Amino acid sequence: MDIIENWQKWTSFLGQNVAKAESAGMSQKVIQEAAVQIGEYLANNVDPKNEQERVLSELWSVATDDEKQSLANCVVKLVQNRKVQ
Repeated sequence: MDIIENWQKWTSFLGQNVAKAESAGMSQKVIQEAAVQIGEYLANNVDPKNEQERVLSELWSVATDDEKQSLANCVVKLVQNRKVQ
């Protein structure tokens, strides 16, 4: 996954896909649930490639389910705000 080696590329990729999901009519709740599933997949199957991913991985590893939901929501919010700016 070359895209995740660079934080800017990764967040840009996520932002584009969140925008596509929104334009396809997906609710914010569904997008956030998908973000949690993606977070779980990445935590279990992908080694962090940069400092930002390492921090997220370490936070994810100690987070409760509610905290994971919050982390995923923050990442979604981050990429949504970047496309607006």
